[in-house]
Amino acid sequence: MTQPTNEKEQIGFIGLGLMGHGIAKNIVEKGYPLTFLGRQDRAKAADMTARGGREAATPAAVAEAASIVFLCVTGSPQVEAIVRGPHGLKAGLKPGSVVVDCSTSDPTSTAAIAAELADLGVDFADAPLSRTPKEAWEGTLDTMVGATGEVFQRLMPVLQTWAGRIVHIGGPGDGHRMKLINNFISLGYAALYSEALALAGKVGISPQRFDSVIRSGRMDCGFYQTFMQWTLDGNREAHRFTIANAFKDLTYLESMADAAGLANPLGNATKNAFAGAFAAGPADQYVPMLATHVGRINGVDLTPGTGKGQVG
Repeated sequence: MTQPTNEKEQIGFIGLGLMGHGIAKNIVEKGYPLTFLGRQDRAKAADMTARGGREAATPAAVAEAASIVFLCVTGSPQVEAIVRGPHGLKAGLKPGSVVVDCSTSDPTSTAAIAAELADLGVDFADAPLSRTPKEAWEGTLDTMVGATGEVFQRLMPVLQTWAGRIVHIGGPGDGHRMKLINNFISLGYAALYSEALALAGKVGISPQRFDSVIRSGRMDCGFYQTFMQWTLDGNREAHRFTIANAFKDLTYLESMADAAGLANPLGNATKNAFAGAFAAGPADQYVPMLATHVGRINGVDLTPGTGKGQVG
């Protein structure tokens, strides 16, 4: 269905959030005509207009102006509403265009949407993201892409405007499947670090002493370093991925494991750790704040920036 052309692709973009704003900024700055969906955050819309983007009022209007449409929203309910809703993408998509979902979505929903779009002569790809808003702004995100080989080759020049590491995982839906597995590993780290910090506090070991052993050792990694900036320094900007989104992703993972007939006790344990923090609130918590929650329910003071790790 895809129709590669020597002409410059016309890009549509929906979802100027923490990750999407940086992605869209890089697409337009690197020479692609871009039409984006306006949103309540007028500052981001104004910024994109100043950079040369053109604002549209509905998803259908974005689709009408574009040969490739990127979506970067919270998850499957939002993607489904954008595609199928009143004035949605399906009302404006042209045969030969491509929809690319950069959200972390439920693979079952992804498969259904891909089939619906195929009936319209529209290709679908999933290109979920890894890393943080900082890398989104710098144009150095990681992405794992589910697409046919032909569609992947067509997308590659546009993906290269905002991603530093691009991996073709397989066909449509495989990017979302791999993203859930990737997030299971990273969020499993977060749950493990949080419980380990609480236990360390219970036995009299402060977060700084804990960190002096883990950092630069075999258990260190990039995720650990951004995660610990909250507990050690009170830096809430270092790892801007919400507990709400983490809980959502782990729920999708559970569904995928159930459908595959896999017993996943560690996945369920990780999901339950985040479920408690999500229920306790507040709504604007980021993943590293899980450590504060786990400490609190165990009577350990992991107050950000103090590093005391004292038993209350």
